[in-house]
Amino acid sequence: MPIFNTYDGTALAYHVRGEGEPLVCLPGGAMRASTYLGDLGGLTAGRRLILLDLRGTGDSAVPADESTYRVDHQVADVEALRVHLGLERMDVLAHSAGGNLAQLYAAAHPDRLRRLVLVTPTCWAVDLDATPEQRLEAVRVRAGSEPYDTAIAAYERILTAAGTPTPADWREVMPLAYGRWDEAARAHLAASDGEKNPVAAAAYAGPGAFDPPATRAGLRGVTGEVLVLAGELDSNPTPTLAADLAGLFPQGIVDVQAAGAHFPWLDDPQRFATRVEAFLATGA
Repeated sequence: MPIFNTYDGTALAYHVRGEGEPLVCLPGGAMRASTYLGDLGGLTAGRRLILLDLRGTGDSAVPADESTYRVDHQVADVEALRVHLGLERMDVLAHSAGGNLAQLYAAAHPDRLRRLVLVTPTCWAVDLDATPEQRLEAVRVRAGSEPYDTAIAAYERILTAAGTPTPADWREVMPLAYGRWDEAARAHLAASDGEKNPVAAAAYAGPGAFDPPATRAGLRGVTGEVLVLAGELDSNPTPTLAADLAGLFPQGIVDVQAAGAHFPWLDDPQRFATRVEAFLATGA
């Protein structure tokens, strides 16, 4: 397990899987250890995955200053990793909340990106969000059977109720994050609590983390190709929101994985890996 020291001396770890050209992978969560990404549907067949454990997660050290969990401070961690790897330009893949880190990095260091893959990314960094009704519309297509009816009811409570959602509400919603609620999905979810740093997660998108106008302006300077990969069944982002994000990049494209949700490499590994590898190889 390689370790490097980032800008403030915090020791960060990353995990290397597979052979081939390097692909730096930024996990979501927010602030979930990178192990949940697995081999990203088999991308290791042609790529050497560099799976970064963000500060305070997985095998990376807890920083002396916990305010540095805020995502904008972590842009320098990604740049320090690039320098450590000796890469002039790099391919980057980011998932979910990690998409915000990737968007901030792209805006700050557009010349250091070759190609960027944003997998079901949240878009707080550029002030894009779906309305509660749009999110509910996305998940209601799954109504008519369990556990989806229970999950949709919980999602309705979370998005429309005046009170604070309970942990039980959030737990009941989780089948909607997967295209198939099978044994693999249940095991993936069961591991999540032990893979997250709740203190870091609470700080990740804290006050001052984002300057959307500046980030949008910075993204216009990204010359490399960008793929925003959405799940047909995902509600955050919805496919429409993913297309809006792709439109902020000069060479952004959107691809919607049929029957996919928030973890599309679990829903259809072959389709996911084939699509991402094709993009990394050709930019299309």
